[in-house]
Amino acid sequence: MSRPWEDARIVQDMVSKEAVRDYLMSRRANLTPEDAGLPRYHDDRRVPGLRREEVAMLAGVSVDYYTKLERGNLQGASADVLDAIARALQLDDVERRHLFNLASVAPTSATRSGEPVASRVPASIQHVLDSMTIPAIAYDASHHVVASNVSGRALFAWMLEADRPNLARFIFLDSRAPQFYGDWPLACSLTAAMLRYEAGRDPLNEDITALVGELSTRSPAFRTHWADRDVHEHRSGTKTYHHHHVGELELTYDVLAAPGAPGISITTFSPEPGSASADKIAMLASWAADT
Repeated sequence: MSRPWEDARIVQDMVSKEAVRDYLMSRRANLTPEDAGLPRYHDDRRVPGLRREEVAMLAGVSVDYYTKLERGNLQGASADVLDAIARALQLDDVERRHLFNLASVAPTSATRSGEPVASRVPASIQHVLDSMTIPAIAYDASHHVVASNVSGRALFAWMLEADRPNLARFIFLDSRAPQFYGDWPLACSLTAAMLRYEAGRDPLNEDITALVGELSTRSPAFRTHWADRDVHEHRSGTKTYHHHHVGELELTYDVLAAPGAPGISITTFSPEPGSASADKIAMLASWAADT
């Protein structure tokens, strides 16, 4: 009779091999010989992008070895080999980290403990959020919103109506999301890519697995973007929102690691000083305080 931990290891191996195979094949399909600086001969290519032998040549490994890697057998692959594969496939830094995550798929301590991340968010995180005058929210790897300040609750009022607010679930399943996000298709694409990145970091995270399954079943948009197999890590940038109370807001977002809470990210949303969006954020804060 197998032991529970042995069953978990078997499932983990199956999940990781499939994820590696799909990811490497999708990255290879995204590159043409011209992209890689290779001559294109007038032959009938049966694959949309590079061939396996072309990737192997660019990475400086044998075709048999690269084929083994692409089939999901990353065990024993050195950091140098993974770096060579990443260079051959022209992966950016986030995609490269995702490849390394797939090569080392040990669950995080949060997953092993079985305790929901939200229950371990220290009170100090809420104090940090409350000290900010701009909208701010905190969320976990599954995009569950676990804390926010007054302005953050006002900005994301529609999403936070849910019993367990979730950024991804709001974006893909709430009919108001296309109205709220200035570029809803881009929000969909980036959110699916962020979830795939987190799934690669922790393939046995039950919350992420359940969320991906739910969105795959209920959202055609999610299925489309998930099939792209892109990965993304949110850091900073600019987004436009259409708030139902104050109108259009152009805000810069910055993602910070939450001190003392592994797996929790804090995102702040700041307007350009003196801009119309800054005036509207002040109105939003006043409206939130009144309500």
